[in-house]
Amino acid sequence: MATSGKFYITTPIYYVNDVPHIGHAYTTVAADVLARYWRLRGREVFFLTGLDEHGQKVQQAAAKAGIDPQMHCDKLAPQFENLWRKLNISNDAFIRTTDAQHKNVVQRYLQELFDKQLIYKADYSGWYCTFDERFWTEKDVADGVCPDCKRPVEKLSEHNYFFKMGQYQDQLIDHIKKHDRFIRPESRRNEVLGFLQTQKLSDLSISRPKSRLSWGIELPFDTDYVTYVWFDALVNYVSALEYLPREKSVGHDFWPANVHLVGKDILTTHAVYWSTMLMALNLPLPETIFAHGWWTVDSEKMSKSRGNVVDPNKMADEFGVDAFRYFLLREVPFGQDGDFSQGAMVTSINGDLANGIGNLLSRTLTMIERFTDRTIPASGPPALPELEEKIARAATQLPTTLEQGFNALAFRDNLQAIGELVSLCDEYIDKAAPWKLAKDPGNAPKLKTVLNHSARALRLLAVSLHPFMPQTMEQLARQLGYRVDFSKTLPASAYEWDSPVADLPIAKGTPLFPRIEIAASDTVGIDLKENAKIEKKESSKQGAKPVSDTLATPEPTPAAATQTSTPTAQATPAAAPAPVSPLQISIDDFMKVQLKAAKILSAERVPKSEKLIKLQVSLGTEQRQIVAGIGKKYDPDALVGKTIVIVANLKPAKLMGIESQGMVLAAGDTDVRGLLTIQEEVDPGTKVK
Repeated sequence: MATSGKFYITTPIYYVNDVPHIGHAYTTVAADVLARYWRLRGREVFFLTGLDEHGQKVQQAAAKAGIDPQMHCDKLAPQFENLWRKLNISNDAFIRTTDAQHKNVVQRYLQELFDKQLIYKADYSGWYCTFDERFWTEKDVADGVCPDCKRPVEKLSEHNYFFKMGQYQDQLIDHIKKHDRFIRPESRRNEVLGFLQTQKLSDLSISRPKSRLSWGIELPFDTDYVTYVWFDALVNYVSALEYLPREKSVGHDFWPANVHLVGKDILTTHAVYWSTMLMALNLPLPETIFAHGWWTVDSEKMSKSRGNVVDPNKMADEFGVDAFRYFLLREVPFGQDGDFSQGAMVTSINGDLANGIGNLLSRTLTMIERFTDRTIPASGPPALPELEEKIARAATQLPTTLEQGFNALAFRDNLQAIGELVSLCDEYIDKAAPWKLAKDPGNAPKLKTVLNHSARALRLLAVSLHPFMPQTMEQLARQLGYRVDFSKTLPASAYEWDSPVADLPIAKGTPLFPRIEIAASDTVGIDLKENAKIEKKESSKQGAKPVSDTLATPEPTPAAATQTSTPTAQATPAAAPAPVSPLQISIDDFMKVQLKAAKILSAERVPKSEKLIKLQVSLGTEQRQIVAGIGKKYDPDALVGKTIVIVANLKPAKLMGIESQGMVLAAGDTDVRGLLTIQEEVDPGTKVK
């Protein structure tokens, strides 16, 4: 992906049959982070989001409320726009498919395809799903339910207009094969390619008779019909460029889009329907269609009937906007499914943010206040040469790592790289012990080096994290005395480790991320239906200092000792079992233990621990997090891709504040000598017996 020129990114336009939920927020925050990053890097960005306001579900929802469809849309639209303002979304435009200008573009394209004889009228009979607004063939439907949403379908026979989608099948296959970045991630590309190479692509019904559906855009060549909602909705990506007012280039200057972000449930719609429509219109295809995963809640699918739909407004209110944004993109690799829980959210805030970058800022500014005239000193001779060189290498490499990560939409990888720099800086302060250096005037030059290096790292962290947490990183920059306009392109020096910070006047403020304390009984899940309140025990309320204020004494406590968290259950690491008891168990007892094959997707060290490694593993139908005491034996990078054996039905426990949802099997007595791995190819989730 280029680092200059135009950058056009879109979210799907969201359906207005209900209020926004966490899935809408997830896609939109991801798009916003990309847009913000490339703006800071100097690209001319156009970021589009909006609403899909036509279709049968909207018509039915309006009828149920006793209002007309337009009024229904007008009531819901502000809820989306207000949420985006709350989440600090920097979209350049907000399109609604009921806009008159959009309607004109849709009708123009329909007429063009009709004139090219790429649209024809024919009889059709099939099983219709109102929820998905699509027909299914006899072989698709089992027991009278939709194969996608599992809702009842009805048999319909009617005249409709069809787009000759099937004639573009070979052309689309060829395009996918020649453009590796067109559909991502790789697994989704393989799914679409496999479908196209094994099944005949049918023509696409692009109309509904007004007698059945009146809420839609009329076909320009037959006013007894309205267009199928997907043909209407997909055109928004191009129609928005034609008429939305903005201080940017006009016309199709931004087309083709660089990135369409979509949920995995609408990948086929974009990769097949939209692509063939563009081919028929002789328009270039987007550079990348990226399909991300779904969110579950405490391992259950979100649904209104379960009462567990996560309200992003309430999450932002309870946890803070930037903390919520951070969690969404840090918790799971973008492209995979993720599980939302209160425990994971609190762990993320307290561990990565309060104990991490928030604590690093507080430690650094507290020491600068105590040991200088409240200005960042110039660097002196090395205090810890090897560790300083390690920090310099990590900081110098970070901008390249971030660029590669944003090109790959690897948000989590970028946040991990940033977190590693934070950990290095904490280690540096702990080992350099500036509070001890301050006691000896002869060590004053080394003390200045420690303070300067810590401040330089924080300046780079403010720049690197700004796309993820813009408001908080601007606060960090102000406290550090670093004056920068984040609304404009940043100079190249902003990303350089050697960019000077000496003589900047600090202005220590309130903690960036107040630590969140919750009752022990609430550590697993949150009552989303009632939206149980989470108590933020800040110093002003409880008389206890947030963790980021634990350095207010002349001799600061090392970072690892500042985690004055709510006591959590202690669990023995997976690799250090207790001695085997002579007590014999029955086969029934043994059969209670569920052993399963698990493939390691990612592995990372737990900060402040030599033994613990946090694993993300796949069990086929689900993904889990497991913390294992194997860090002295294995390097995290060497574990990725291995198939191991885990205890799958072990009650979750917390190790160093991180929830572990299983146990790995390993050989050894006091020390781990080897993991139990499966050498043959088996599917994740396979039972081990």
